[in-house]
Order: sequence, then structure tokens, then C-alpha cells
Amino acid sequence: MIFSKFERLAAYRYLRAKRKEGFISVITGFAFTGIALGVATLIIVMSVMNGFREELLSRILGIDGHIGITSIAGYPFNNYRQAMKEISSFDKVQTVIPMVQNQLLVTAGKAAEGAMIRGITKEDLLKKDVLKNSVKYIDMSEFQDNVAIIGYRLAQKMGIVSGDEITLISPNGKVTAFGTVPRMKSYRVIGSFDVGMYEYDASTIFLPLEAAQKYFGLGDAVTHIDVTLTDGKYMPQVRQAIVESVGDGAYVYDWKQSNAAFFNAIDVERNVMFLILTLIIIVAAFNIITGLIMLVKDKGRDIAVLRTMGATKGMIMRIFFMDGAFIGIVGTILGLVLGVLFCDNIEAIRHGLEAMSGRDLFSAEIYFLSHLPAKIDMLEVTMVVVISLLLCFLATIYPAYRAAKFDPVEALRYE
Repeated sequence: MIFSKFERLAAYRYLRAKRKEGFISVITGFAFTGIALGVATLIIVMSVMNGFREELLSRILGIDGHIGITSIAGYPFNNYRQAMKEISSFDKVQTVIPMVQNQLLVTAGKAAEGAMIRGITKEDLLKKDVLKNSVKYIDMSEFQDNVAIIGYRLAQKMGIVSGDEITLISPNGKVTAFGTVPRMKSYRVIGSFDVGMYEYDASTIFLPLEAAQKYFGLGDAVTHIDVTLTDGKYMPQVRQAIVESVGDGAYVYDWKQSNAAFFNAIDVERNVMFLILTLIIIVAAFNIITGLIMLVKDKGRDIAVLRTMGATKGMIMRIFFMDGAFIGIVGTILGLVLGVLFCDNIEAIRHGLEAMSGRDLFSAEIYFLSHLPAKIDMLEVTMVVVISLLLCFLATIYPAYRAAKFDPVEALRYE
């Protein structure tokens, strides 16, 4: 659509309300502000949801891997080395890590907590970047024999510091004439790890693989095998190849199965929030309609004069279309800038709000992560901008049409 210089000047003039037209200017301001806030809010919320999902996924895959293999009925893998060799030969497989994994009770002094014990070699632990970065202040040369690395939140709850001893208690102990005696053994804590996810930091303890095998009486066997891929999109094919390789003697699962309910809930919430927040933009678009209709009624005499001077209906329609489009375009651009700036500085903003309110606004116990993530998806941002502009342009059509259909004779008759 090409606008003449006259149409642009007239549209600009009508956007600058006189003193007696102050109420119309207020409505226009509300419409402009509503569009900007709606776009900014939608970008912020979608970015936070994306960041939350990506951060959780990176923590989960950084510890558990894409695919897990466990034995059926709890029997250990005695031939795990052969299985690892076959799996490692598959295309797109990055690491294959044997582990001993079990839940039990850990005590220190008078404190007692349930914990997940993971037996892993030092070399395999350092292959996982998430774990490697979380233990960089620990002397990993000490990670052998009867030592442990404990999640820092679990250490806080139990009052444990480096050098303290913890006692692991397993109900699956030795069978004696007097019944089953729980298995108990003490380990020295050489440090704590912080992966930034509450579920792991508050309930996980790492032991050297040999120490875990000895504690659970597994000999040279393991209970789990974790497989990490070079790219998660190849997971279905690799998983099927692993199932065919290990046969019926093991259960093969992936991260989507073990976390299905959680990530499905995130996706549903994300879609619902998108729909709900889009309503803000729709409401602001209705404000554009209201403001332009009132402007058309107020400018009735001006429209009549323009029509008698030779202005066509198309010219009048384009003038008021430009007014509404200007509000929508500038409001959308401002909302885009506000949304991106907010996402880029969201952690600083959170800390500032927490300092002013004196409250923890993002509790790790509730939200699983220790910081507020935000990941801007340019495709989604583009979609938000397009939706906003489309709604704004649609909102200007009816008022512009009303202006074009205005009868100049009737307007001048009552002046």
C-alpha cells in the first residue's frame, strides 16, 4: 500500500491531539501501552519457559545421559564390559558409562536423610561436563577407596563439611540367624558438588565405582549403564539399536520416559501461557478500535471538508489506517525492545527485586533450579511480533472503513 504525502501529513496531524481532544489521546496512549506491554510480557514469559526447559534438560542429560540401561528384576550386569563395547561402536554415541546406583539412608551425627548413591569412576565422572564443572574445586585425585562427594544442599541440610564422615545404611544387609542385619559403612567426604538443580544437589552422593561395588556386594558387576549421544535427535534410532543388542535381559529407557510427566506439564503450561498472554494484545487491539472510532466521530467535519475538496474514500481510509498502524508498529517495536532487554538482564532484575522485598522470589526447592533462566527463541519472537502487527492492522480496518463511509453532507448539515 502506497501512501501519498498528503495522507501521511493528515495522519500525523490526527495523531497529535489538541487540548480539547485530550480524552482521545488518553485512549490512544492506553492502546499504545497495552500493545507494548503485551508483546514484552509474551516474549519474557516464553523466553523464561524456554530457558527453564533447556536448563532442566541440560542438567538431566548432564548427569543421567540420553539413554539408560538397567537390568530386569534388579540383577546386576556381569557382562557390562561387552555390552559397553558393542554400544560404543554405534554411530552417534558419545560416551557409555557404567554405574552402580541405589537408594539408601545416609547419617551424619544426629542427622539422617534419604539419598541416591551413584558409584562411578573418576574418569567417567569427569566426562560429564555438568559434573566436571561442579567439582572443579575438589581434588579428584582423592576420589578413590572409601570417600564420597555429596550434593551441597544435602550437605547443608545435614551440616556436613569436607573432612566429615557419613555413614551409609542399606536395609539389604547380611542374613544371619537373628535376621537381616542392615549393611553400614562410613565414608569420608572430600567435597560437595553443585549442578544447579535441586533434585540432584539435595539427594545425590557419588562414590568411587569400586567402593560402591564392594558396599553393595556386586563384585565386578554394575547396575546401570548411561549412554550419552552426540545429538539428542538421533535418540530413537540409537535406542532401538541398543534394544536389539542387549536383548531381553535388560530394560532400555530414555530421558523422555523417565521425565515424561514433568516435561509434558512444562509444554502444556507453555502453550496455555502463550494463549492467555496473547489476550493482552487482543485487548490492546480493541483499544485501538475504540480510539480510532472516537477519532473518526470527532473529526467528522474535517473528513467532510476533505471529501468536498476532492479527497477520495480510499484516501480517507488510508489516513486512519496509518494512524492505527502507527500505534501498532511503534507499540510492538517498543514491546520487543523491552522484552529482549528484560530477558538479557533477568537475573540482575531478580536479585534487585529480592533485595528490595527481602524475599526469595525463585526458590530452588520449588522451581528445581538455583537461578532464573531465559532463552530467547528468535522464531517465537518473530511469531509474537507478526501476531501483534496482524492484530493491530486488523483492528484499524473497521474504523478506517467507517471514516471512508462518512457522509460529508450529513456532517456539514449539523455544523
